[in-house]
Amino acid sequence: MPESSIAARHRAAGRPTTPLNDLAATATGSLAVVGRRSAVAAASSGLVVSMLAAPASAAQSTDGSAALPAVDTSALTASARAVLDTAPAVTVAADATWTFDVPAVTVIADPPPPPPPPAPVRAAPAASRSQARAAVPAEAAPAEEAETRGAPAPASANGNAIVEIASRYVGVPYLWGGTTPNGFDCSGFTSYVYAQVGITLPRTSSAQRNAGTVVSRADAQPGDLIWSPGHISIYAGGNMQVDAPTPGKTIQIREIWQSNPTFIRVT
Repeated sequence: MPESSIAARHRAAGRPTTPLNDLAATATGSLAVVGRRSAVAAASSGLVVSMLAAPASAAQSTDGSAALPAVDTSALTASARAVLDTAPAVTVAADATWTFDVPAVTVIADPPPPPPPPAPVRAAPAASRSQARAAVPAEAAPAEEAETRGAPAPASANGNAIVEIASRYVGVPYLWGGTTPNGFDCSGFTSYVYAQVGITLPRTSSAQRNAGTVVSRADAQPGDLIWSPGHISIYAGGNMQVDAPTPGKTIQIREIWQSNPTFIRVT
Protein backbone atom coordinates (compact mmCIF):
# COMPACT_ATOMS: atom_id res chain seq x y z
CA MET A 1 0.00 0.00 0.00
CA PRO A 2 1.51 3.33 -1.05
CA GLU A 3 2.23 6.09 1.47
CA SER A 4 0.28 9.40 1.35
CA SER A 5 2.26 12.66 1.30
CA ILE A 6 -0.65 14.82 2.54
CA ALA A 7 -0.66 15.46 6.22
CA ALA A 8 -3.83 14.71 8.07
CA ARG A 9 -5.95 17.67 9.35
CA HIS A 10 -6.84 17.97 13.06
CA ARG A 11 -9.23 20.45 14.84
CA ALA A 12 -7.45 22.79 17.21
CA ALA A 13 -8.27 22.29 20.80
CA GLY A 14 -10.80 24.90 22.08
CA ARG A 15 -10.47 26.90 25.25
CA PRO A 16 -12.12 25.08 28.07
CA THR A 17 -15.25 26.81 29.38
CA THR A 18 -16.61 26.76 32.84
CA PRO A 19 -19.68 28.27 34.53
CA LEU A 20 -17.53 31.26 35.55
CA ASN A 21 -16.91 32.12 31.91
CA ASP A 22 -20.63 32.29 31.24
CA LEU A 23 -21.20 34.58 34.28
CA ALA A 24 -18.45 37.00 33.15
CA ALA A 25 -19.86 37.26 29.64
CA THR A 26 -23.34 38.01 30.99
CA ALA A 27 -22.06 40.70 33.36
CA THR A 28 -20.03 42.36 30.60
CA GLY A 29 -23.03 42.53 28.30
CA SER A 30 -25.18 44.12 31.01
CA LEU A 31 -22.59 46.82 31.69
CA ALA A 32 -22.39 47.62 28.00
CA VAL A 33 -26.17 48.15 27.85
CA VAL A 34 -26.17 50.32 30.94
CA GLY A 35 -23.21 52.37 29.59
CA ARG A 36 -25.09 53.08 26.42
CA ARG A 37 -28.16 54.23 28.32
CA SER A 38 -26.61 56.76 30.77
CA ALA A 39 -23.43 58.24 32.15
CA VAL A 40 -22.87 59.62 35.58
CA ALA A 41 -20.07 62.18 36.07
CA ALA A 42 -19.18 63.63 39.43
CA ALA A 43 -17.65 67.11 39.43
CA SER A 44 -16.77 69.70 42.03
CA SER A 45 -20.04 71.48 41.33
CA GLY A 46 -22.15 68.39 41.80
CA LEU A 47 -23.27 65.27 40.04
CA VAL A 48 -24.30 65.50 36.40
CA VAL A 49 -26.52 62.78 34.98
CA SER A 50 -27.07 62.79 31.25
CA MET A 51 -28.95 60.40 29.06
CA LEU A 52 -26.88 59.26 26.12
CA ALA A 53 -29.51 57.35 24.22
CA ALA A 54 -33.00 56.07 24.47
CA PRO A 55 -34.38 53.10 22.67
CA ALA A 56 -37.08 53.48 20.07
CA SER A 57 -39.46 51.79 22.43
CA ALA A 58 -39.08 54.44 25.19
CA ALA A 59 -41.98 54.60 27.59
CA GLN A 60 -44.74 57.13 26.89
CA SER A 61 -46.19 59.47 29.54
CA THR A 62 -49.87 59.53 30.33
CA ASP A 63 -50.43 62.55 28.08
CA GLY A 64 -48.87 60.81 25.09
CA SER A 65 -45.46 62.57 25.15
CA ALA A 66 -42.22 60.68 25.31
CA ALA A 67 -41.10 60.04 28.89
CA LEU A 68 -37.48 59.98 29.95
CA PRO A 69 -36.16 56.45 30.57
CA ALA A 70 -35.68 55.46 34.14
CA VAL A 71 -32.18 55.55 35.56
CA ASP A 72 -31.04 53.14 38.21
CA THR A 73 -29.58 55.24 41.02
CA SER A 74 -29.21 52.45 43.53
CA ALA A 75 -25.49 52.27 42.93
CA LEU A 76 -24.87 56.01 43.58
CA THR A 77 -22.75 57.06 46.49
CA ALA A 78 -24.29 58.86 49.43
CA SER A 79 -22.91 62.26 48.34
CA ALA A 80 -24.21 61.87 44.80
CA ARG A 81 -27.61 60.81 46.11
CA ALA A 82 -27.75 63.87 48.38
CA VAL A 83 -27.14 66.13 45.36
CA LEU A 84 -30.01 64.52 43.46
CA ASP A 85 -32.35 64.75 46.43
CA THR A 86 -31.73 68.48 46.98
CA ALA A 87 -31.89 69.44 43.28
CA PRO A 88 -35.15 71.31 42.55
CA ALA A 89 -37.57 69.68 40.20
CA VAL A 90 -38.39 71.86 37.21
CA THR A 91 -41.47 71.09 35.17
CA VAL A 92 -42.87 72.92 32.16
CA ALA A 93 -46.32 72.42 30.71
CA ALA A 94 -46.41 70.98 27.21
CA ASP A 95 -48.42 73.95 25.88
CA ALA A 96 -46.26 76.59 27.56
CA THR A 97 -45.39 79.63 25.43
CA TRP A 98 -42.95 82.44 25.96
CA THR A 99 -43.09 86.04 24.96
CA PHE A 100 -40.96 89.14 25.34
CA ASP A 101 -41.74 92.83 25.16
CA VAL A 102 -40.40 94.67 22.15
CA PRO A 103 -39.63 98.26 23.12
CA ALA A 104 -41.02 100.91 20.80
CA VAL A 105 -38.30 102.41 18.64
CA THR A 106 -38.67 105.96 17.42
CA VAL A 107 -36.44 107.05 14.54
CA ILE A 108 -35.51 110.71 14.62
CA ALA A 109 -33.95 112.12 11.50
CA ASP A 110 -30.69 113.97 11.86
CA PRO A 111 -31.19 117.73 11.94
CA PRO A 112 -30.24 119.48 8.72
CA PRO A 113 -26.69 120.75 8.63
CA PRO A 114 -26.29 124.40 9.51
CA PRO A 115 -25.98 126.74 6.54
CA PRO A 116 -22.45 127.60 5.55
CA PRO A 117 -21.17 130.85 6.95
CA PRO A 118 -21.57 133.74 4.58
CA ALA A 119 -18.58 134.51 2.48
CA PRO A 120 -16.67 137.49 3.76
CA VAL A 121 -17.57 140.60 1.90
CA ARG A 122 -14.56 142.43 0.74
CA ALA A 123 -14.94 146.12 0.45
CA ALA A 124 -14.39 147.30 -3.08
CA PRO A 125 -11.15 149.20 -3.36
CA ALA A 126 -11.66 152.89 -3.43
CA ALA A 127 -11.52 154.12 -6.96
CA SER A 128 -8.87 156.64 -7.69
CA ARG A 129 -9.95 160.12 -8.54
CA SER A 130 -8.93 159.61 -12.13
CA GLN A 131 -11.11 156.46 -12.32
CA ALA A 132 -14.04 158.30 -10.77
CA ARG A 133 -13.67 161.07 -13.24
CA ALA A 134 -13.41 158.61 -16.11
CA ALA A 135 -16.85 157.31 -15.17
CA VAL A 136 -18.33 160.81 -15.52
CA PRO A 137 -18.95 162.05 -19.07
CA ALA A 138 -16.94 165.10 -20.07
CA GLU A 139 -20.12 167.03 -20.71
CA ALA A 140 -21.46 166.40 -17.20
CA ALA A 141 -23.11 169.38 -15.63
CA PRO A 142 -20.92 171.37 -13.21
CA ALA A 143 -23.36 170.64 -10.37
CA GLU A 144 -22.73 166.88 -10.76
CA GLU A 145 -18.98 167.41 -10.67
CA ALA A 146 -19.30 169.33 -7.41
CA GLU A 147 -20.85 166.27 -5.68
CA THR A 148 -17.69 164.20 -5.97
CA ARG A 149 -14.90 166.74 -5.62
CA GLY A 150 -14.20 170.44 -5.40
CA ALA A 151 -13.87 173.05 -2.69
CA PRO A 152 -15.86 176.09 -1.68
CA ALA A 153 -14.91 179.24 -3.51
CA PRO A 154 -12.95 181.75 -1.45
CA ALA A 155 -15.08 184.33 0.34
CA SER A 156 -13.47 187.05 -1.77
CA ALA A 157 -15.01 185.44 -4.89
CA ASN A 158 -18.59 185.03 -3.63
CA GLY A 159 -20.99 185.58 -6.47
CA ASN A 160 -18.37 185.07 -9.18
CA ALA A 161 -19.56 182.23 -11.42
CA ILE A 162 -16.14 181.52 -12.96
CA VAL A 163 -14.40 181.01 -9.59
CA GLU A 164 -17.28 178.91 -8.26
CA ILE A 165 -17.14 176.63 -11.31
CA ALA A 166 -13.34 176.38 -11.12
CA SER A 167 -13.54 175.40 -7.41
CA ARG A 168 -15.67 172.36 -8.31
CA TYR A 169 -12.70 170.69 -10.01
CA VAL A 170 -10.29 170.92 -7.11
CA GLY A 171 -8.67 167.47 -6.86
CA VAL A 172 -8.68 166.64 -10.58
CA PRO A 173 -5.16 165.47 -11.48
CA TYR A 174 -2.86 167.36 -13.78
CA LEU A 175 -2.71 165.76 -17.23
CA TRP A 176 -0.48 167.08 -19.98
CA GLY A 177 -2.77 168.14 -22.85
CA GLY A 178 -5.89 167.36 -20.75
CA THR A 179 -9.01 169.39 -21.42
CA THR A 180 -11.71 167.39 -19.54
CA PRO A 181 -12.51 166.49 -15.91
CA ASN A 182 -10.51 163.29 -16.50
CA GLY A 183 -7.42 165.49 -16.30
CA PHE A 184 -6.38 169.08 -17.10
CA ASP A 185 -3.26 170.99 -17.94
CA CYS A 186 -3.20 174.70 -17.02
CA SER A 187 -4.67 176.16 -20.25
CA GLY A 188 -7.02 173.21 -20.74
CA PHE A 189 -8.45 173.93 -17.29
CA THR A 190 -9.03 177.67 -17.87
CA SER A 191 -10.59 177.12 -21.31
CA TYR A 192 -12.92 174.41 -19.91
CA VAL A 193 -14.09 176.62 -17.01
CA TYR A 194 -14.71 179.65 -19.21
CA ALA A 195 -16.64 177.48 -21.65
CA GLN A 196 -19.15 176.75 -18.84
CA VAL A 197 -20.18 180.41 -18.88
CA GLY A 198 -20.20 180.65 -22.65
CA ILE A 199 -16.75 182.16 -23.24
CA THR A 200 -14.37 180.50 -25.68
CA LEU A 201 -10.66 180.81 -25.00
CA PRO A 202 -7.73 179.79 -27.18
CA ARG A 203 -6.15 176.44 -26.37
CA THR A 204 -2.66 177.46 -25.25
CA SER A 205 -1.57 179.73 -22.39
CA SER A 206 0.39 182.02 -24.70
CA ALA A 207 -2.68 182.54 -26.88
CA GLN A 208 -4.89 183.18 -23.85
CA ARG A 209 -2.44 185.91 -22.83
CA ASN A 210 -3.82 187.96 -25.71
CA ALA A 211 -7.48 186.94 -25.39
CA GLY A 212 -8.51 189.87 -23.23
CA THR A 213 -7.50 193.16 -21.68
CA VAL A 214 -4.57 193.50 -19.28
CA VAL A 215 -5.51 195.08 -15.93
CA SER A 216 -3.42 196.06 -12.92
CA ARG A 217 -3.23 193.83 -9.88
CA ALA A 218 -5.06 196.48 -7.88
CA ASP A 219 -7.93 196.47 -10.39
CA ALA A 220 -8.04 192.69 -10.85
CA GLN A 221 -11.36 190.95 -10.02
CA PRO A 222 -12.15 187.30 -9.20
CA GLY A 223 -12.52 185.39 -12.45
CA ASP A 224 -9.73 187.25 -14.30
CA LEU A 225 -6.86 185.24 -15.79
CA ILE A 226 -3.38 185.29 -14.26
CA TRP A 227 -0.62 184.72 -16.80
CA SER A 228 3.10 184.13 -16.42
CA PRO A 229 5.50 182.67 -18.97
CA GLY A 230 4.45 179.02 -19.50
CA HIS A 231 1.51 179.06 -17.05
CA ILE A 232 -2.01 180.48 -16.69
CA SER A 233 -4.57 180.36 -13.84
CA ILE A 234 -7.83 181.93 -12.58
CA TYR A 235 -7.76 184.76 -10.04
CA ALA A 236 -9.85 183.87 -6.92
CA GLY A 237 -9.60 187.21 -5.12
CA GLY A 238 -7.27 188.42 -2.40
CA ASN A 239 -3.95 186.70 -3.00
CA MET A 240 -5.45 183.36 -4.18
CA GLN A 241 -5.69 181.57 -7.52
CA VAL A 242 -7.19 178.32 -8.90
CA ASP A 243 -4.97 176.39 -11.29
CA ALA A 244 -3.67 173.08 -12.59
CA PRO A 245 -0.09 173.16 -11.36
CA THR A 246 2.37 170.51 -12.58
CA PRO A 247 2.41 166.75 -13.35
CA GLY A 248 1.81 164.70 -10.22
CA LYS A 249 -0.39 167.35 -8.59
CA THR A 250 -4.10 168.22 -8.79
CA ILE A 251 -6.29 171.27 -9.32
CA GLN A 252 -5.98 173.40 -6.20
CA ILE A 253 -6.70 176.78 -4.66
CA ARG A 254 -3.46 178.33 -3.50
CA GLU A 255 -1.67 181.63 -3.03
CA ILE A 256 -0.32 183.51 -6.01
CA TRP A 257 3.32 182.46 -6.19
CA GLN A 258 4.32 184.26 -9.42
CA SER A 259 6.64 187.22 -8.78
CA ASN A 260 5.25 189.52 -11.51
CA PRO A 261 2.03 188.01 -12.97
CA THR A 262 -0.15 189.59 -15.64
CA PHE A 263 -3.88 189.94 -14.94
CA ILE A 264 -6.18 189.62 -17.96
CA ARG A 265 -9.88 190.32 -18.08
CA VAL A 266 -11.88 188.46 -20.69
CA THR A 267 -15.36 189.72 -21.51
